[in-house]
Amino acid sequence: MTPAAGPWILHVDIDAFLASVELQRHPELAGLPVIVGGNGDPSEPRKVVTCASYEARTFGVHAGMPLRRAARLCPDATFLPSDPAAYDAASEQVMGLLRDLGHPVEVWGWDEAYLGGDLVELREAVDLAGRIQELVTAQTGLTCSVGISDNKQRAKVATGFGKPAGIHALTDENWPATMGDRPVDALWGVGPKTAKKLATMGITTVAELAGTDAAILTSAFGPTTGLWILLLAKGGGDDTVSAQPWVPRSRSHVVTFAADLTDRADMGDAVTDLAHRTLAEVVEQHRLVTRVAVTVRTATFFTRTKIRKLDLPTTDPGPVVTTALELLDLFDLDRPVRLLGVRLELAMPAPTPAPQ
Repeated sequence: MTPAAGPWILHVDIDAFLASVELQRHPELAGLPVIVGGNGDPSEPRKVVTCASYEARTFGVHAGMPLRRAARLCPDATFLPSDPAAYDAASEQVMGLLRDLGHPVEVWGWDEAYLGGDLVELREAVDLAGRIQELVTAQTGLTCSVGISDNKQRAKVATGFGKPAGIHALTDENWPATMGDRPVDALWGVGPKTAKKLATMGITTVAELAGTDAAILTSAFGPTTGLWILLLAKGGGDDTVSAQPWVPRSRSHVVTFAADLTDRADMGDAVTDLAHRTLAEVVEQHRLVTRVAVTVRTATFFTRTKIRKLDLPTTDPGPVVTTALELLDLFDLDRPVRLLGVRLELAMPAPTPAPQ
């Protein structure tokens, strides 16, 4: 198999970003287990881990875990409250450093970005990855892992092999040996539902998926998804790095209740409040809402999301709140509700015209 050709893409991921930012402010905690989440109180009910340092992860602590459980697994950890303003500032500093290198940079949230698309030689990409790591650490004290490949999806997977603070490249040449025996959900873009459906078809590894006839996959998943997951299994993906500023595609708010809700009116009030709070942020950003989604999690942790497209993009609270409440009515609310969430998906602004 011939090596992948350039141009090469770098995926830069700040290691344990939130915890690492906190460690810059609390250097006395370096080398100790640190857990970020909620108000920093591990006894606080219904709050979850936002990020854990690598030291805490060795105890089995991970993002999304209830803080109380994290405290049981790692009783000696230091718990710190989330501080979004600090993470915004740290992220802006890192992304500014990446942009200053002179290559296209596509930001994907606080702690990760794609860079390149104009790097012809693999050695050039590896050298740049090393320079990025040195620059980020020197200027911010943070460390980052860098994945290299000829498309975004494969570069993202490569980053996982480099964590923490390493560099890893995935190419046509080493892809089968590296990924062939791994489960299909090791591919970025193949989630639990898709993996479960593939398993019922006798497809559990990346190599098995890559060797599956396209007609079988398109029959089971439709032409778009079927061909896409086949492309991912073969190591393909999107090879375009956009230098357009990162624009959020949605805004959302969730609330985990101190005591489960059992009254339908209380649930409606909560969804109404969440919709208004989220819409206020959308209005501040001068964006338009296109779709409304409501998430319900019961006391048994059964979680489902329902979504509906609006007739017209809008910031009018009337249709937004009404749609959210109508979606809530679609749930079977016969069990106590632990969490409610509202997500508003947004119309994307028109691309900025290229300079003439």
